[in-house]
Amino acid sequence: MMKDKMKIEIWSDVMCPFCYIGKRKFEEALAQFSHKDKVVLEWKSYQLSPYLKTNTNIKIHEYLAEHKGIDLQEAKRLNDYVTDLAKQVGLQYNFDKAVVANSLNAHRFAHFAKSQGKQNEAEEKLFQAYFTDGKNIDDFATLISLGQEIGLNAEDVKTALENGSYAAEVKADIQEAAQIGVRGVPFFVLNRKYAVSGAQQSVTFLDALEKSYAEWSSENY
Repeated sequence: MMKDKMKIEIWSDVMCPFCYIGKRKFEEALAQFSHKDKVVLEWKSYQLSPYLKTNTNIKIHEYLAEHKGIDLQEAKRLNDYVTDLAKQVGLQYNFDKAVVANSLNAHRFAHFAKSQGKQNEAEEKLFQAYFTDGKNIDDFATLISLGQEIGLNAEDVKTALENGSYAAEVKADIQEAAQIGVRGVPFFVLNRKYAVSGAQQSVTFLDALEKSYAEWSSENY
């Protein structure tokens, strides 16, 4: 069967600072890619800290220090470094107001958005909410509000979240990541043949796009 678009799958986690940076660098490459109308993106769930308990009373710096076994100053230095990287691609990270939150419900929300053809918009809103706006991405009211911002029906989002919908899809994505050897995110898979790991430079993404598309088009046209 002929496919009309080449699929690109992106494993990422909402709380992963390099995933948002990688998204921007990939978008930069896609903007330069002459066949971008022949590409379809599919975001895949991944959880860096699946057992993390949402805690609105501590700062990200404190969580990072404890999580990595480093002192608070070192944690702040790491976050400052990432903030500078984000700035280079036009993103404003505000770690001082970021909320330590489990990302499972955010991933479920993204899967619901996918069912409505709004997954890419949902991912952007989630990253912005977490890294820039200091919102709790584990909070249903926050997710419902983000859904409304991208044109989703508030009641439908509420129902999906309250019913535990899309938890199986999130789990399936994470299991698939393990099967194909994903060790960290972001992880980009192009046409199921080429993989790009990490927030690479846009030229690296563009090269992967050109190669994978050349193969895909020769097989499908």
